[in-house]
Amino acid sequence: MQIEEVFDSECTRPSNPFSAESARNAVHARKWDAKVDRQITIANELSRLVSDEYLEDIMQHARAMEDETLPDANLIDMQREIQWFMRPYLIDFLIEAHAAFSLLRETLFLTINLLDRYCSKRVVYKQHYQLVGCAALLIAAKYGDKKDRVPQINELNNMCCGLYDAGMFTQMEMHVLNTLEWNIGHPTVDFFQSIIWADEQDDREVRDMTAYICEIALYHRDFVSTKPSTMARASHALARAILGRPEVNDGEWDRDARDTLLTLSQHLHQPSVTLSRKYSSNHFSRVSTKLADFLTQQAAIAKPQVNGPATPPAEFSSATKASDIYSTPHKGHGSAPGAAPGYMTPPITPDGSSFAVNGQSDAYNQAPPRCPVTPTPSSTTFTRAPSQGVSHFVSYFEGQHSAVESQ
Repeated sequence: MQIEEVFDSECTRPSNPFSAESARNAVHARKWDAKVDRQITIANELSRLVSDEYLEDIMQHARAMEDETLPDANLIDMQREIQWFMRPYLIDFLIEAHAAFSLLRETLFLTINLLDRYCSKRVVYKQHYQLVGCAALLIAAKYGDKKDRVPQINELNNMCCGLYDAGMFTQMEMHVLNTLEWNIGHPTVDFFQSIIWADEQDDREVRDMTAYICEIALYHRDFVSTKPSTMARASHALARAILGRPEVNDGEWDRDARDTLLTLSQHLHQPSVTLSRKYSSNHFSRVSTKLADFLTQQAAIAKPQVNGPATPPAEFSSATKASDIYSTPHKGHGSAPGAAPGYMTPPITPDGSSFAVNGQSDAYNQAPPRCPVTPTPSSTTFTRAPSQGVSHFVSYFEGQHSAVESQ
């Protein structure tokens, strides 16, 4: 007992900050911090040297992988039920889920790649289209994000308004992996962008504008089969031109890169409301607002003001019923029997018997509760700028790259 009392008294004795022991501890702490700083500096230098040494091998492997893991839009055209007009609704949902879980930027691009590759290989029904997207998001998050940020199945099920049974997420996730033969390593456009940003030492505004343009491209069929390296180069050049930055001399442009650049410029005038709202925050440098201002200026240049009042733009009729806002048009043939109309979800995939709920194979024939997944009215999803402004905008970039070719 006496030893314990002496030990307790020694531990509770207040230390003198001006004592010799405190001075020795402070000196030791400073030496330790300096040592750690030197180790970090050496590690960063070694990483830079190693990356420079193996950069060529890394790029060769990345370009080989992007060819191997590229979706085929022509095969997706052969789907019997899912149509391209459904894609914006699903992309909006995935972007909202991606932001809700604070996932990495490359996770979103990998999710869309897995989704498109799966749709290139399997028949997907409407009532399972959103389920495939959720399974792709789960796989992509587990592949590259931190463990504590990976979405839980019950959270995704709540975002889907309870349309699917919890076991269906696991079954679909495994089916996607088996279909893709567990080949997940896709070099996303974010990977190639990071290399371009490092070479050009771009600021935050250019990076955000480039990312915004690449996410706009996710909505359109024209870019499903575009290589990520080509998309990264075209979006970077387009972003710098929009922000008024000097043109980068990054070598010759092949035909695919020029066509991608011009096609991108034609799709900038109709961004998704969900995506535009995401990039209107200060966190993303308000690049969606800056892009809209740029397009307005281009339209004003192409169409000078004439005397007299301007004709007001046409407005959508307000006679649209509220019950029809969330309805998804169904094809007249090939639709799944018993599917409840009016849902923005889409598709099945494997055999219907593979997804039995509690042992019942006819669970899909029961109409789920009416709850729209992505409440984005189809009549207000896109906002178009005047067509003359777009044509002037496209001709602007055609002139820019014709000058590059002549050099």
